[in-house]
Amino acid sequence: MNPLIVLRDSFYFFRINLWAIVRLCLPLVICEALARELVAHASGPDAPAIYDVGMGLLFYPLYTAALILFLDARTDGYEPQGRHLLGQALHLWPRFALMAAISTLLIMFGLWLFVLPGVYLMIKLSFSEYLLVLRNITPLQAMRESFDLTKGKFWPILITLLSIMIPLWLLDGLIAMAWADTQPLPARLLVDSLNSFLQLLPTVVLFRLFMLMGRPD
Repeated sequence: MNPLIVLRDSFYFFRINLWAIVRLCLPLVICEALARELVAHASGPDAPAIYDVGMGLLFYPLYTAALILFLDARTDGYEPQGRHLLGQALHLWPRFALMAAISTLLIMFGLWLFVLPGVYLMIKLSFSEYLLVLRNITPLQAMRESFDLTKGKFWPILITLLSIMIPLWLLDGLIAMAWADTQPLPARLLVDSLNSFLQLLPTVVLFRLFMLMGRPD
């Protein structure tokens, strides 16, 4: 498996379906950015990080599940309706949010243990979201099956994922250095929403990997 081919195919899919992905995910991404701003304003600069994590757990499962369902439908040649995808995502939200919370805690704990355990867990759990959404299974089943599905494929997944994540991290860092928090709210929302929207690219890349590495029936 060539990471460059995976990235090329993923970027091509993202480009030709950009407008559909924008209509499906961007409204929720903007709502997430607005909610973060409101919480930050209400709680002040010393707000616990758990508030930010909570906003992510509220919105991330909705637009990510909807995107995964969209990717699966388009791969099968269907033109899914956005409201149908969002309805399915809302139905999946409790399980997805629970799994996202467990995965986040495990990865953060692993990163605290000298980084490498966190990276290992991030890769081993990389297919859990797709398994939960597409197979409609429980969070623990999805996490366990992701461990099985990624067995012997750690390095290809890591190299491919870093190939897309490192440029996004660099872009995020450059924006953070150049963009002051004193900018007007509409400008901050625009930048935060654009940055969060670009974070959907790894979801598309991992879906391509998931398909190539043997999606279960």
